[in-house]
Amino acid sequence: MCAACNSHVFDVLVVGAGIAGCEAALAAAASGASVGLASAGATFSGSSFFPGTWGLGLVGPDGEKDEDDLVGAILEVGRGMALPGLARALARGVGPAVARLRQRGVRLLEADNPDERDFIPCFDRAHRSWHGLGRASYRAATGEALGRAGVVTLPHRELLDLVERDGRVRGALLRDGRGEARELGAGAVVLATGGFGGLFSRTLTMPDVLGTAAAVALRHGGGLVNVEFIQIMPGLVEPVRDVVFNERTFRYARVEGLGAAGAERLLDSRGGHGPFTASLPDRAVDLAVAAAGPRGAAVSYDLPARLPEFMQTYFSWFEGTFGRRPDEGVRIVPYAHASNGGILVDERGATGVPGLFACGEATGGMHGADRIGGLSSANGLVFGHAAGLAAAEWAAGRTCEGEKGRPSRIAPEREGEALLALRRAMGERCLLGRTDEGLREMLRLLDELDERNARAGSSRVANATLSARALVTAMLSRTESRGAHFRADFPEEDPAQARPLVVRLGADGLPVAGPLA
Repeated sequence: MCAACNSHVFDVLVVGAGIAGCEAALAAAASGASVGLASAGATFSGSSFFPGTWGLGLVGPDGEKDEDDLVGAILEVGRGMALPGLARALARGVGPAVARLRQRGVRLLEADNPDERDFIPCFDRAHRSWHGLGRASYRAATGEALGRAGVVTLPHRELLDLVERDGRVRGALLRDGRGEARELGAGAVVLATGGFGGLFSRTLTMPDVLGTAAAVALRHGGGLVNVEFIQIMPGLVEPVRDVVFNERTFRYARVEGLGAAGAERLLDSRGGHGPFTASLPDRAVDLAVAAAGPRGAAVSYDLPARLPEFMQTYFSWFEGTFGRRPDEGVRIVPYAHASNGGILVDERGATGVPGLFACGEATGGMHGADRIGGLSSANGLVFGHAAGLAAAEWAAGRTCEGEKGRPSRIAPEREGEALLALRRAMGERCLLGRTDEGLREMLRLLDELDERNARAGSSRVANATLSARALVTAMLSRTESRGAHFRADFPEEDPAQARPLVVRLGADGLPVAGPLA
């Protein structure tokens, strides 16, 4: 136990209160650590609780006999980018994670017709153990568990930086809702603030998911892996915006701009995975959608008399939420979605920076160029638990310092202007159709934003631009198209580039990408 604990000094400070962060907090507390759980928004926030989708799928091996096959599928779908040790830890950790949820009282949904084609996960080759993870049940059961464990929740505390002294992380600098920044001491810190979706103007994540964990980890010596692989999903712009499109419905759809030749075959294939991939011929569907521009491509349907269960769930949710059915006509555009890469960690969530751990969508390596559907939730559950245990073990017997104030010179209105410019530019240059010219233009814009922000002094903007710069650096370095990464000027996969890229800060403080050693 920390030698100087009070309500704002902890053995373990978890930053981010989605699924991964909550699991880390509970695991650390179960180990006897005092735990703080901070989040930029409310507790139970971030992409785990994004409202523009009908629910969360959770996929794992169908028993121990299926573990090795799932590991093989992760590596195959990852196209050389997933790290075998992390993939194995993920596959083997799902069963125990599901057992912990059940013991906690979380209600897991079961499919009535699990053998239907639609329950084969995105990009996968076989049926797996599938559960629907209900947000309301997870929130209720986990909220009670956090309270029983004595976890101190700290909502509306935004991560600005880490506190590092004498070669190890000793806490974090957080900004509250009044704009005041304070250092919170901790024996260990777990970063679980999500991916990079909020760096784009069109995103199917919460807007505060700005890659903050990646930026602060870079500044303190950490590395990022696979960050060029941002999932790009079709989402609606009519009749509603910022709502995910159910890819299974492509099998019964007609998409504006998609030529008639081979369209039925392409749409049937495209119905097998939610995110775009450059590695299958059905990328033609997404490129046609992108070519339609900001108004979106019109989608119409010729539906069967009986909808498959997975699709019926979506139609019922959509009609109940928005008062109309999708087959009355929708328009779709490409949106940024989940991140397949992030902070480079080991099987226990250690970053290589003493005292710093990370988990969930903030991390990378357990997925590759593409990710099997349902494994993002699994990632948060499995590695959140592992990181919490490891952080508590690290913090045991280490002292931490008390809360300290730090002057804050932040102009929120200027932050908004800078982030708006950043998101627009990232949406224009860094989604589909990346090119050398466009990516270099993006770097020049980031230079301008950093120069302006040097006067304004916003840590939020500085973190966002550093995260964006890391992504663009990796996108520039990968001169091929593979999985979620599509270069219009290098549209084919290059076997010579079948290795992960790691981004670290160079001597000049700027991101540099190179092959993972």
